[in-house]
Amino acid sequence: MEVEILLVDDNSSDADMVIRVLRKNNLAGKLLHLKDGVEALDFIFNEGEYAGREVQRPSKVVLLDLKMPRVGGIEVLKRIKADERTRKIPVVVLTSSREHSDVQTCYDLGANGYIVKPVEFEEFQKTISDLGHFWINTNQGPHI
Repeated sequence: MEVEILLVDDNSSDADMVIRVLRKNNLAGKLLHLKDGVEALDFIFNEGEYAGREVQRPSKVVLLDLKMPRVGGIEVLKRIKADERTRKIPVVVLTSSREHSDVQTCYDLGANGYIVKPVEFEEFQKTISDLGHFWINTNQGPHI
């Protein structure tokens, strides 16, 4: 299963809006939505229910919420960036947290971007559209 965008967010309303905007812009063809950090780590590291899956190439980008049950986004980011096999996968934090300590921690751990989810619907749509276009169409990712 080839996944270009891995969306990790426990808030189904936010995730649905992200998916809708990406679909509207023809960017959601190879998108997978996971609902928490445990599912994300299992998928990324081929463990649990994803053990043995075929990995053609890693995702072009992981859109990662911070505040999730079971395993939070900071721990997911830490694990991705600490492992030689996955550290080059771009991770963009997409969260409602504006806390300076969260921003600093994420960049210290190797986040490739930190975006606070806009509250206004139109601004949210534009932000997600721009984000999707950049990471899927514009950015040249590393060959992993």
